[in-house]
Amino acid sequence: MMELPTGKAGMGMGEAKKLLRDRGSEEFSHHPAQYLFKDAGERMGEQRAADAIVAMMDAHGVQCALIHVHPKYPETALALFEAYPTRFIGEVGVNPLLGMKGVRALEATVKLHPNIVAAAGAACLLNPQVPLDDARWYPIYAKCAELGLPINLLVGVPGPRVPYKCQHPGLLDEVAYFFPELSIVMRHGGDPWTDLCVKLLLKWPNLYYSTSAWAPKHYPRNVLEFANKRGRDKVLFAGYYPGISYERIFTEMDDLPLDDATWPAFLSENARRVYKLDGILDG
Repeated sequence: MMELPTGKAGMGMGEAKKLLRDRGSEEFSHHPAQYLFKDAGERMGEQRAADAIVAMMDAHGVQCALIHVHPKYPETALALFEAYPTRFIGEVGVNPLLGMKGVRALEATVKLHPNIVAAAGAACLLNPQVPLDDARWYPIYAKCAELGLPINLLVGVPGPRVPYKCQHPGLLDEVAYFFPELSIVMRHGGDPWTDLCVKLLLKWPNLYYSTSAWAPKHYPRNVLEFANKRGRDKVLFAGYYPGISYERIFTEMDDLPLDDATWPAFLSENARRVYKLDGILDG
C-alpha cells in the first residue's frame, strides 16, 4: 500500500477534514492521524518523482506497490501503470453514498487498465459514515463480486479522530456470509478486536487480513501466530508509505516471529493470489 508524496496533505486528509471536530487535529499538516505518524508530514511534504519511488522500492526489495485510483481523476495512476507496468497496481476508491452512480464509476474505472485489481473503502471517512454492513454498501459488494474484484476495507478504531462503530470488524460477518464470491481484505489492523479478526478469518474462506498502517513491531502477535498456523494463506504484508518509512518497515521486519514457510505467503504469494497478479508481475 502506497501513496506517492505530492508535497500536499494526503492519506485521506481531505475526507477527514469534513468530519474532524477537535482543535488538535487542526494542527496536522499532511496526515489525518499525524499524532500517530509523527514523521509522516516530512515525507509527505516532499514531492518525489516516480523514478525516485521505484529506486526506493528496488533498494528494499519491493516488487510492486498498490496505489489509489480516483474514478474522476485516474490519469496519474494510469500514467504510472504505463511507465512501470510491473511495478504498480491500483485500487479504485468507492463511495456507497453515490448509489448506482458510484457502482457505474467503479466498473468504468476498472476497465481503464488491467493493472487496476481492487476496490477500496474507508467507512470512517465517509460523510456521513456508512457502517460496513449497511445496505448502501451492498451494490458495491455485488459489483465487486461480479467483476471478480477484491475489496480492501478499513476495520478497527481509526487513527483520525472520528467515530469507529461504522468499521467494527464484526460487521463483516454478514458481508462475508452474503457475498461468498467476494474477496474481502481487512485493512489497518482491526485493533483492538484482533482476536475477533482471527476468528472471522478462520471462519470465512473469502476474508483476509492486511498489515497496512502498522509498523512491524506493532503487528498484533495473535495475528502473526495465526499466520504461522491455520492462517498461512490469509495474512498479507502491506506497507504504508509515506505514512511509515520503508527504512523503519524493513528494519523492524527482521524481528517478526514468522516461520520460514510463512514468509513467502506473507510477503508475496497471498497477494498474488488474492489480487490475481501473476500475469501482471510476470509481464
